[in-house]
Amino acid sequence: MQSFTFHCPTEVVFGRGAEDQVPEKLKEHGAKRILIVYGGGSVVRSGLLGRIECALTTAGFVFLTLGGVKPNPRVSLVREGVREILAHKLDFILAVGGGSVIDTAKGIAHGAANPGIDVWDFWCGRAKLTKSMPVGAVLTHAAAGSETSDSSVLTDEDTGKKLGLNTPLNRPVVSFLNPELTYSVPKRQMVAGIADIYMHTLERYFTAVHEKNAFTDLVAEALLKNVIAQSRVALENPQDYDARSEIMWCGSVSHCNFTELGRCKDFSVHRLGHELSGMFDVTHGESLTALWGWWAQYVLPDDVARFAHYAEAVWGVAEGTDEERAKAGIAKTVAWFRELGMPTDFTELGIGVLDGHTIEALADSFSAGGTKTVGSLHPLGREEAIQVYQLANH
Repeated sequence: MQSFTFHCPTEVVFGRGAEDQVPEKLKEHGAKRILIVYGGGSVVRSGLLGRIECALTTAGFVFLTLGGVKPNPRVSLVREGVREILAHKLDFILAVGGGSVIDTAKGIAHGAANPGIDVWDFWCGRAKLTKSMPVGAVLTHAAAGSETSDSSVLTDEDTGKKLGLNTPLNRPVVSFLNPELTYSVPKRQMVAGIADIYMHTLERYFTAVHEKNAFTDLVAEALLKNVIAQSRVALENPQDYDARSEIMWCGSVSHCNFTELGRCKDFSVHRLGHELSGMFDVTHGESLTALWGWWAQYVLPDDVARFAHYAEAVWGVAEGTDEERAKAGIAKTVAWFRELGMPTDFTELGIGVLDGHTIEALADSFSAGGTKTVGSLHPLGREEAIQVYQLANH
C-alpha cells in the first residue's frame, strides 16, 4: 500500500427518514440562523422543503430560503446567497437537493466567510481559501458525491467557464441520505448520476501510479461492479429501495477520496467534460460518457496491463492477450453506458459534429491556452485534448 492522507469529517445520517433528524443534528453543529438552498420545484412539489421548514420552525430556528439553483450551478446565484448571509447574519447553510445545490451552498459558505473577496477568485486560483462556514446537505439525487466530497464545481455564465475547486473546506459537516428521496428523480437524471458515480472511481483507478494498492483496488472494483448491477435493478424498478440505497452510498464513497488511497486523481475526462458543459450547458454525466471511451482508446498504450486487469476484475473478461482484454473492457464499459441510455459521442450528446475552430476553443480553454496539462496517466495538453475531442466528434 502506498502512502496517503485521508480525512473525511462529514457526519452521514443514512436511511429511511434521515431528513427527520435535521433539527437535532443542526443544533449539535451550532446552527441558529440558517440559509436553505435548493434548486427548482421538485423539492417543493414533493413536500420535502415544506417538511424541513416546518421542522426547523418547530425547533425554533430562524431561516431564509434561496431557490433557483440550475445544473452546472452558476456563480451569480452564489453571490446572491453571500449577500443574503451577510445581510441577515446567518450562521449555517443547508442544501436541499443534488450536487449542484450542494456545490452552490459550498460556494456561498466560502464567499460569506471571506466578504472582501469575490468568490469566483477562489475557483480561478486568484485567492487562497483559508476559512469557510458550515454546510449541511439533504441529498435528493445520487450522483455528484458532493455530500461527502472535498470538491465543488461552479460555472461563470458570463464567460462560460466551468471550474472545480478541491479543498478540505468543501466537506459538509453533516449530510442526510434517505434513498427514498431519489425515487422521483427522472430517468435521464438518474442514469446520468449513475454514470457520474462510476466515473468518480474510474478516474481514480486509471492513474500514473503503478505500485500495488491491493485493498484500494478491491474497494474500487467492488464499487464499480455494484453500481453496474444496481443500475440494472433501478432501471427496471426506480423505486427499489435496496438498489437506490446501494447507488446512493456508492455515490458518497466514490467521491470522498476513499477509492483513491495510495493512488491519485486523474480526472482528465472530467476536465474535458467541463469544457463541454461550460460551452454547451450539457448534463455533466452525459459529457463524461460521451468522452470516456475515446479517452480510454487514446491512452490505452500507456498502461495496457491496467486496462486488461480492469476488464477481468470488473467485467469478467478472462480470455485473450492483455491488449485484447483491455479493448474488450473498454467496449463493455461503453456498451453499459448505452444500456443506461447515455451518449457515447458528440452527436448522441446533442451538440452535433463540431468544426475545427470550436474544438480548438475547447482545447484552449481546457489547457489555459496551451500552458497547462491535466491528468496523470497520460497528461493532456492542448494538442492531446484536440485529439480526444476529435475522436468523439461524430
